[in-house]
Amino acid sequence: MRHDLQILDDPDAVATHAAAEVANRATAAVVDHGRFTFAVSGGHTPWKMFAALATRNLPWQNITIFQADERVAPDGDPDRNLTHLRESLGAAGVEIVPMPVTDADLEAAAGRYAELLPARFDLVHLGLGPDGHTASLVPGDPVLTVTDRLVALTRPYQGHPRMTLTYPALARADQLLWLITGADKRTPLRKLLAGDPAIPAGRVEAARSYVLADKDAAYPRRWS
Repeated sequence: MRHDLQILDDPDAVATHAAAEVANRATAAVVDHGRFTFAVSGGHTPWKMFAALATRNLPWQNITIFQADERVAPDGDPDRNLTHLRESLGAAGVEIVPMPVTDADLEAAAGRYAELLPARFDLVHLGLGPDGHTASLVPGDPVLTVTDRLVALTRPYQGHPRMTLTYPALARADQLLWLITGADKRTPLRKLLAGDPAIPAGRVEAARSYVLADKDAAYPRRWS
C-alpha cells in the first residue's frame, strides 16, 4: 500500500503534529457521521500525543477509543497500554473500550471484543518496533496468519502474552496514522515504506496511510 511520509524534527514534534492530525480528523468525523472511532497502540510517543490532545476542545462525548493491542497484565499495571492511555488523557471525558485482558478465558474475551469493533475505524494509530512489529503482530508468531478473527492472542512477547487486532481488523481503517521515532527504527521504517512483507508491519493494508517520523528514524535516507 502507499504511505504518505512526513519527517519532523524530534519525538515531541511528532507527538504535537499527530495530536493536531487526530483533532482535525475527530472534528470532521463527528460533523460527517456523528462519531469518531479511533483505535490506538501503545508506546511512549502516543502518550505525549494524547497528553497534547487532552488539552484541546474536542467533542469528547462523540469519540470512542479502542485498543489495537494490550499486554495480558493486571489492571493498573505499568506494562498495560491502558494505564498510560488513561493517565495521558487525564480528565478528558472520552469513552475508552479496553481490551479484556484480565478475563479468565482470554480466547472468549477476544471474541467478545471483536463484536464491539465498528465496521470501519475512522483512524487507527500504529507504532513500529525495531523488529518490525506493529500493534502486537510480532515476528514469527502464529497470530500473523490469523485471517478468520478480528482479535487474537499472541505467545509471550517481551514478558507478556498479548491481545491484538489482526490484519483483517486493521484493514477496517479508513486511515492509518503511524508514529515512528528513534534511530533504531531506520531499517524497519525503510521496509515499511517499501511494503516489505518480511516484517509484520509491511503486511498491513488499509485505505490510506500517513507516516509521521522523526529525523532520527528517517535519516540517513540511502534507500533504494
